[in-house]
Amino acid sequence: MAECEIVHADLDNLQHQAAVVALLDAYASDPMGDAKPLSDFARANLIRGLQTHPTTMIFLAFQGDMPRGIAICFRGFSTFAAKPLINISDFYVNPSLRGRGLGRSLLAAIQEEALSTGCCKLTLEVQQNNARARAIYEKFGFAQAVYAADENCGGSLCMTKAIS
Repeated sequence: MAECEIVHADLDNLQHQAAVVALLDAYASDPMGDAKPLSDFARANLIRGLQTHPTTMIFLAFQGDMPRGIAICFRGFSTFAAKPLINISDFYVNPSLRGRGLGRSLLAAIQEEALSTGCCKLTLEVQQNNARARAIYEKFGFAQAVYAADENCGGSLCMTKAIS
């Protein structure tokens, strides 16, 4: 495999815009994504929405001129640690390159950014049945979040409520 370069996406760059939409659409279409392509509305409004969101941070993996992986992240804040954090919202590697270290390279770039900006942690959500992704995350040092002092309280659970 030719080397992949990890770059911070420049959302004013048309090549990067196209890569973000294409990779997120591929992720959305994946069974571990939404199992269907992005809607026309999402395709038309994604870049502008990401550009105007104040904490957007996107990492792209290119193999030559071909986009092969993406991590869409947002800066957050840990109130308990009183420090910033980075949440990995969307994480996708082209299936033909899975198992070749590209995911680790993306995670390393995110971690480097977090360390250089004083973040206390990285956070993400992953489907329980996505064993391959969970293994990569765990190997990189992620673990299920447990916030209570008493571990018998169990781990953190992600919840959602659609409002529009």
